[in-house]
Amino acid sequence: MDLPFEIEDVEKNLANELMQHYTGELSGFVRVGPKGYFLPQKYKGQASDIYNIPIRSDDVFVVTYPRSGTTWTQELVWLVKNDFDFQTAKTTPIAARFPYLEFSILVHPVYEQIMRDENKIDPQRLKIVNTAVLPSAEKVSKMPSPRFIKSHLPLSLLPPALLDTAKVVYVARDPRDAAVSHYHLSRLYRIQGAPKDFKTYWNYLIRGLHHFSPILEHVKEAWRLRNHPNLLFVFYEELSKDLPTVIRRISKFLGKSPTDEQVEKLCEHLSFNNFKDNSAVNEMLLGKIDFLNKGEAPFIRKGKVGGWRDYFDDEMMQQADRWLLENLTDTDLRFPSWDLPQIDGKGTNPINVEYIRATQGRT
Repeated sequence: MDLPFEIEDVEKNLANELMQHYTGELSGFVRVGPKGYFLPQKYKGQASDIYNIPIRSDDVFVVTYPRSGTTWTQELVWLVKNDFDFQTAKTTPIAARFPYLEFSILVHPVYEQIMRDENKIDPQRLKIVNTAVLPSAEKVSKMPSPRFIKSHLPLSLLPPALLDTAKVVYVARDPRDAAVSHYHLSRLYRIQGAPKDFKTYWNYLIRGLHHFSPILEHVKEAWRLRNHPNLLFVFYEELSKDLPTVIRRISKFLGKSPTDEQVEKLCEHLSFNNFKDNSAVNEMLLGKIDFLNKGEAPFIRKGKVGGWRDYFDDEMMQQADRWLLENLTDTDLRFPSWDLPQIDGKGTNPINVEYIRATQGRT
């Protein structure tokens, strides 16, 4: 089946510049579709297979831009759908229960070979390598039903039958917080990498020059489809502020009716302190084969709403305001935690076009 979108190579000089920072990629990058989603070169070889994955009616997908509460939501969804089987959740890694669809596109062939060389004498570790590099479509085709699948791809790059066939929980997070968290994860992963300073990373991100970006286009796609009966749109900030209510919303969406006691127990299981100490969700496949960069922040880091303020200087804050406002003129999408300039007191957060015009000259 022909793809309904184009895949174009990122210009060579720019790709070379980016590979100085994104050290896990050695062949270059692609921009995909009219929004120019930025992905590793390896995506080219799997794009058609991913787009044409047969969807099953009992599939459940969690889709997010990276570091938007993905793992938190995966664990919530899996436990609700599996009748609060905490024992299995605590003893079976989430990567096995709820695999990451397109993870293999992040593993460059050179790094795949390094993984194999470093782990060839240990059958268990080699099995982890084989799992990590298994092509997306092949990975999910072997899964028994019901399948639980995680993806960071925007909905437009996933199978077109997805929403009309299966259930999708989409989670969105304030892009500034997501950016800080994604920056740290990229520095942790040997297969990715990131600039040494966050400001350089941020300036690439707002140009749509990091994996799975542009972030706001990613979120707006899902927001436009939020009224589809098979899509539940959730904000990370809602999870953080009122977890019991979100658990009940997701449960209803998935056809479940938990008791108050089950909701309370799930809230305790998902609390930040318990979650960061839970090896079933906090120990990544790459960690099990020692393929992480030393001295970087852990996978489950802080989970703080508004933590981005610790990373942004005044210039970056103004730049972020302009970028957000300019990219929201075509949508009523607003994040619960936003404090953008000239927001009214009614929660409608209108776009202030005059503010945009007044700040166009700022750097």
